[in-house]
Parts: sequence; C-alpha cells; structure tokens
Amino acid sequence: MAVNPIDVKKLRDQTGAGCGDCKDALEKAAGDFHAAEKILKEKGLAAVAKRAGRSATEGRIFTAVLGKNAGVLEISCETDFVARNSDFVSTGQAILDALVTSGAQAPDTAADAKLKELAAKTKENLSLKTYKTLSASAGETIVQYIHGEGRIGVLVKLKVEDAAKAADPKVQAFGFDLALHAAAFNPTYLNRTKVDQSWLKEQEEIMRVRDADQLKGKPDNIVAGIMKGKVDKFLKQISFVDQPFVKDDKITVTQAAEKIGKELGTKVELVDYAYVQIGVEA
Repeated sequence: MAVNPIDVKKLRDQTGAGCGDCKDALEKAAGDFHAAEKILKEKGLAAVAKRAGRSATEGRIFTAVLGKNAGVLEISCETDFVARNSDFVSTGQAILDALVTSGAQAPDTAADAKLKELAAKTKENLSLKTYKTLSASAGETIVQYIHGEGRIGVLVKLKVEDAAKAADPKVQAFGFDLALHAAAFNPTYLNRTKVDQSWLKEQEEIMRVRDADQLKGKPDNIVAGIMKGKVDKFLKQISFVDQPFVKDDKITVTQAAEKIGKELGTKVELVDYAYVQIGVEA
C-alpha cells in the first residue's frame, strides 16, 4: 500500500527510527501504527517505551505543594515567547494553586475561565493539557521540582515511618534528589507491581523476535532462563525504585532510601511520583 509521508514522519517522531525503516514498517503493517511500531522494535530499530507521541506544542509546566495536596499542570501555547511571558507564568501558577488548594482532581470551570482571559491577552490558543495530583497522609511528604524553565515538572512522595521526621531536612533533600532523578531519567513505572502485565507481555514477545538468533537451537529450559533474565533486566530499567540512583549509580533508588533511613533511624520509602514534560502525551 502507498504510505503517506506525513504518517512516516509521525512514526519516526514516535520511535526515533529512520525514515526508510518507518516507511517499510508501515507498508508491512498496512498503515497500522501500533503494528508498525512493534515491527520496528522487533528489529531493534525503535526504543521500547511505555508510550510515545510527541506533539509540536510549546508551553510551561507548573508545580505546587500546598499543605497535604500537590499538583503539576501543563499549559500549552503556540510559541515559546508566550510561554515565557510574565502574565502567562503568573496566571498559570495562580490556576494551579487554586486547583491544589481546592483539592480538585481535574481542571474546573474557574480554571477554564482564567485560561480564556489569558488567551484573549496573548492572542494564542491555550490549553490545560495535563494535570496530575498527589496527596500526602500522616508521615508522608511531597517534594516538587521544575526543570528547564518549566519544560519538565516532577512531584515525588516519600513515606517516613517516624512521622515526626517527615519534615527533616535530610528527607526533603533526598526527595529533591529523587525529583532530579525523575527529571533526568523519566522512569516508566514506580515499581514492578505497577507494570501493566499485558504491555510487559508484548515487550517480551518483541525481545523474543529481536533476539531470535541468540535463542535459536537452545533447549526450552535454557530459553526460559535467558528470557527471564532479559525481562528482569528490562524491569530494572523501567522501575523508578530499581534504577541506579542519580547521585550514586553504584546503588539503586531503593538502596539510597534505605541509606537515608539508617541515618535517621526510621524507614524512608518512595511511594509515588508524577512526571510531566512539555509536548509529551501523558
């Protein structure tokens, strides 16, 4: 079948594969994007990712931690000039602060109204594109981080067994380091228990096809062992708590939390996070 160049570009943006490879994959998949992406992954030509889909938008990320509630909000616009505009920055923060203060789980009519007023001033199409929230219970603390003039926003939530130590400067500093880690590596999942099993099964199938030469001719039990090792390695790469810690890559994030816990004489655990990046679908 004939493949539209626009579709080729879209698949290339999603996978990072070459134009020719994307064209061939789309032709083999009869235009099915998901099937074409799988073909590229099986050939080792595309990065395995939980989700893809960059959009050519500008905008800014805002974060807020107010009391026990926290939120991260992406407001998209048409140009980076508007994204840096002082009215855009102050209004965006005000919108998020109001949402977090009220405990809203989704943008409300008041947020929409403020955005329309801002759109009238900027003369651009604006959108409340992504909104994520976290809330802290007793013994929990939430730390925020904004990277690159609002290009990435992160919230991390830590649980401290001794609730009185949740506000300890060492806990807060560790939370900030974890937010830096998330901004740098964008973990796909918090831990292995959060991984979607149907998605994981698909990734395993991709590995089997991609590494068929390595598995060929080996007994079933050996193949099973090899695949178990590959899946385990993959899970370590995508799970936040299993990744090498950004400040010390000789230990994992979990081990870093254990180290802080020993220093404070209490258990410290990463229990949740939220990550938003401009132009990347949630």
